[in-house]
Amino acid sequence: MDPSEVEFLAEQELISILPNFSEKKVYLIGGDIGPFNASLPTDVPLWVALNLKQRKKCRIQAPEWMDVEKLRTLKEEENKEEYFTKMPSKYYMEMASLLLSCAAEDIPHADEVRTLVKDIWDLRVAKLRKSVDLMVGQQAVHARLDDLTLMEINTIRPLLTESLNHMHNLRCVASENPSTES
Repeated sequence: MDPSEVEFLAEQELISILPNFSEKKVYLIGGDIGPFNASLPTDVPLWVALNLKQRKKCRIQAPEWMDVEKLRTLKEEENKEEYFTKMPSKYYMEMASLLLSCAAEDIPHADEVRTLVKDIWDLRVAKLRKSVDLMVGQQAVHARLDDLTLMEINTIRPLLTESLNHMHNLRCVASENPSTES
């Protein structure tokens, strides 16, 4: 799975919008959305919200977790904890990226939110790389990936699979040549 596929999955998440039009329920293959009443919040998939925003048909309401204080608290928790903390959305990075690129004016303190989300991402990826390094150093053959998001797993997948392949090859060579071991 590549990042665009993960982003596609993230676009199915529901988000609240304030439409500036009225329309009856819309029937789609993936499910019904609406009805839309001007200035009344409506939950729609992220892809619909972004499409309506680009056509200037709505304002997007930032998800509750995109609040600066909540992100600061999350960053502090992630920094303190040895293991990964549970994220408020399994697609936090993708949603933040899409919303900040298409609807930054609808998100309070967008620049600070962008920085905090990036900081959290960097902390988690550094922790993930450290875990992989420790796993390879201990020659472990499995690892716990609790509370990782799909994008984080996809980020580390190439490094992890290559590391495990190299470890396997080294073990095979060592078992074939027991006399070379010291």
